Amino acid sequence: MSTGRSSYHEFPELEYDPLSHIIKIEKEKEHKGKIVVCSAGTADLNVAEEAAQTAEFFGCHVERLYDVGVSGIHRLLSQLDILQSARCIIAVAGMEGALASVIGGLVDCPVIAVPTSVGYGASFHGVSALLTMINSCANGIAVVNIDNGYGAGYIATQINRTGESK
Repeated sequence: MSTGRSSYHEFPELEYDPLSHIIKIEKEKEHKGKIVVCSAGTADLNVAEEAAQTAEFFGCHVERLYDVGVSGIHRLLSQLDILQSARCIIAVAGMEGALASVIGGLVDCPVIAVPTSVGYGASFHGVSALLTMINSCANGIAVVNIDNGYGAGYIATQINRTGESK
């Protein structure tokens, strides 16, 4: 009796990434442009990696800068050349969500802010970071919903493709 579910054995080309929880079938492709995915802390890695792998799946070159939050801003500032060479940046942060505003003040490309539901204290499962990101005074920041790494990766892909010949 069939349950209607397929097993990985039926599709050996399936890849599962336990960090991002993405299941994909990857094909050879050229990765173009440059998207930088930044995470404030290590607790944000699953959402950041979901965004990064989504953009890579759609053919973008992605660089990762993880654990570069504002509590150790020297880690972010030491990567300024990478940030300023990007076509688009994805900033993933929980807690108060300040990373997107800081990055937005340092670069002239679009920044996609992704609040995460992690954090201690009064983070309200991501609502605190979401409100901070929505209320940023830095220009060029767009905000996706809490933990929406896929949405951020897809929007970044569209931005990265802007200007490419069709």
